[in-house]
Amino acid sequence: PHRCSCRMASFVKSSFRFPSLLSKARSSLVAHSSRAFISQLSSLSFPRARVLPPSTSRNGFSTRSMAIKPVKSGQEETLEYRLFFEDEGKKISPWHDIPLYPAGQPGLLNFVVEIPRGTRAKLEVATKEKGNPIMQDTKKGKLRYYGIDPVFNYGCFPQTWEDPNVKHEDANCVGDGDPIDVVEIGEKVLESGTITQVKALGVLCMIDDGEADWKVIAIDNNDPKASQLNDIADVEKVLPGKIAEVREWFRTYKTHEGKPLNTFGLNEEAKDRAYTMKVVQLAHDDWAKLWMGITDKGKFEV
Repeated sequence: PHRCSCRMASFVKSSFRFPSLLSKARSSLVAHSSRAFISQLSSLSFPRARVLPPSTSRNGFSTRSMAIKPVKSGQEETLEYRLFFEDEGKKISPWHDIPLYPAGQPGLLNFVVEIPRGTRAKLEVATKEKGNPIMQDTKKGKLRYYGIDPVFNYGCFPQTWEDPNVKHEDANCVGDGDPIDVVEIGEKVLESGTITQVKALGVLCMIDDGEADWKVIAIDNNDPKASQLNDIADVEKVLPGKIAEVREWFRTYKTHEGKPLNTFGLNEEAKDRAYTMKVVQLAHDDWAKLWMGITDKGKFEV
């Protein structure tokens, strides 16, 4: 089995250099569907047990050459509004085609900004729509808004997915079927559609309708305080009260819609960076299985 895994790892790695092999790699991996196999394959081929090379997206784009530009379609705060993404004139998916790990920047992660701090329109990457543009969420045909201003820049990590079929051992509940949420706590308001590199500092496990909805606390690497913030313990020292502010925002925001308070797993603790990176990597592995076709894509646009 080890020898077979080595050959498969080499084949998959080659497929990213030669796109014509990609569909063959996808088909071959479907037959090897366990998380253990993916982890083994990744560790054989790439550092940090990554399924994809850190500098490469699923379509071969390199973060070194990416010139990503958000392109608006329709009027903001309408049902028709979409924010698409292009790289050198070619449309890309912010969910699938932007690498999670930026090349040449160890310890950082790419962050897709959906909702700027202080704005209430509930914008999100459309995981079930072709191209996965950012759009405003709806309920019963009406646009959705938060009842209070977000106290952070809100978005997600690309190439991650919280599998609704897999129960997280610590949270004791399944994922919510979305990319992992990120709350960026820096001083700058980041525009929707911004792609920036962040340091993951910690994570909260919010429980939403019985599903684990992880909230990664991060800092923009360009923030003036970024050099002082390297783990969750630093947040309380440098920005006292910030973790509690974030937690209470998530606990109460749905009460403005007449819903009950949200709850948290893990004794409401904000876990440290090491734990956070394990959560992110698991979500990256689950995204890879969805993209490879190992996990049934259902209504997701992959």
